[in-house]
Amino acid sequence: MLSPFVSHSPATTQIRIGTRWIQTATTTPPRGIVVGGLRLPPAAVGTVISPIRGTPVCNTVRFSDPAGSIRTGELGGGTVSFGAETYDLEEVDLLAPCEPTKIVCVGLNYENHAEEAGIEIPDRPLLFLKGPNTVAGPNDTVTLPAGKERVDWEAEFGVVIGEQCKDVPEEAAMDVVTGYTCVNDVSNRDDQEVEQNWVRGKAFDGAAPIGPAIASPDEVPDDASIELRVNGETKQDSSISEFIFSVPELVEEITTYMTLEPGDVISTGTPAGVGALSDGDRVEVEIEGVGVLEHGVVQ
Repeated sequence: MLSPFVSHSPATTQIRIGTRWIQTATTTPPRGIVVGGLRLPPAAVGTVISPIRGTPVCNTVRFSDPAGSIRTGELGGGTVSFGAETYDLEEVDLLAPCEPTKIVCVGLNYENHAEEAGIEIPDRPLLFLKGPNTVAGPNDTVTLPAGKERVDWEAEFGVVIGEQCKDVPEEAAMDVVTGYTCVNDVSNRDDQEVEQNWVRGKAFDGAAPIGPAIASPDEVPDDASIELRVNGETKQDSSISEFIFSVPELVEEITTYMTLEPGDVISTGTPAGVGALSDGDRVEVEIEGVGVLEHGVVQ
């Protein structure tokens, strides 16, 4: 059983159990409550216990350790841990947190993006695919296709599948979801606008940076914020509460047509604020509860 870690400030008490934080709006240590199977000491009358929003204590990551071995561990507090070993982030190379056989992308899933694109809101999700060649990891540098006038950023909420699945009903969809991550659906508009299948527009090498980690669904609020910054300037700022199609709806629709494998990603569409990337840009995609995916760009 996990042991709680308790810290106090003048206004609140904060408790960590595993990867979950709760807080009390009181200066009195909480008592007499059970959280995550643990009984804590008695609380003051009227104390309200609630989750703390923001970056969780730790998330699942893939990384190359100092010896060059590929590991799956936990990211938290500026360190990465695997078994009994703990490394500073500077000692390891973070990799994409999963190895998808495919990324299933949603073309329009925010009303404000449909409006800025001048496209009617669809009756069903618009779907397209990105292959494994498109995957890039945290801190990687994405090489934009040569000779193109416009290649855009698109911050997206990524759903990582945990088991092989087909024909999953909406009510059972979360049973096959292992967690959430950040995705940048880098998009070559020059070719996307003149082809129907979007292979050149969406599926070039490195067109899907993913990371930095996989957060379990209970770590991510239902209205989690999603933000994209380019060179420190905010370009996209929205919430997953603005989805047209929910995660369970997307899982049901996609698995009606195809089998999803462990590690596959559903990239759930981008909010308003897309724009063109330039040589030397630094891009950050931040999702509340997941963390920040950062990568570079070269032309």
